[in-house]
Amino acid sequence: MVRQLGELENDIMTRVWQWNRPVTVREVLQDLQSEREIAYTTVMTVLDKLFRKGWLRREQVGRAYVYEPVSSREAYTAALMNDAWATSDNPAAALVHFFGLMSPEQREALRDALRVTAPAPADSEVDTGETGST
Repeated sequence: MVRQLGELENDIMTRVWQWNRPVTVREVLQDLQSEREIAYTTVMTVLDKLFRKGWLRREQVGRAYVYEPVSSREAYTAALMNDAWATSDNPAAALVHFFGLMSPEQREALRDALRVTAPAPADSEVDTGETGST
């Protein structure tokens, strides 16, 4: 089960995902400070927790660590959606309600995703136009 990120964890992961490159504590700190007062040690602690939880990998460069995401935001979102769906006593009804909440653009994105992930028909299911007799 995937645990939803806390507010500060999410703010930090959003930056790491958007930047899509290894980042330092100082870089994250400076960007966060444009929105709030926050201490270097707080950012360092949260990055370390995200590393220990498996959200980030890190490598020591000199005396500091650089962090990068283990997976994408999209993979995180999909895991949250899957966990939420799995908790339902009636998954089909939950999907119907979920689809009802979607905007037309979201429903179109869902159709596109289903086309991409739909399995190709098996050879035996392909209509070749031939009859069974020879």
